Amino acid sequence: MGSDSFRLGGDESLNERRFMPNNYYRDLYLKLQGLNQGYKTVDEYHKEIEITMIRANVVEDREATMARFLNGLNRDIANVVELQHYVELEDMVHMATKVERQL
Repeated sequence: MGSDSFRLGGDESLNERRFMPNNYYRDLYLKLQGLNQGYKTVDEYHKEIEITMIRANVVEDREATMARFLNGLNRDIANVVELQHYVELEDMVHMATKVERQL
């Protein structure tokens, strides 16, 4: 699936998945791929990504998650945030929050 590739976490049993509607996980994956900040604060947007990934039981590379977060940020914030290198998502979120306060 390219840069949006992910895998399901191994903690979920087949029995747990059986009780979910057929399209539940597909809808969550689509939501996750289309998430963007919009009118939400950076913290609200970050929390929404985290919650959706947990609900969809998605485990992906740290770099992929940071790219997903950066791609969904409002352009004026993303343009400043992407000027620096980040090792952890939390550092990127912190910088995005600082930029947001200055705008």
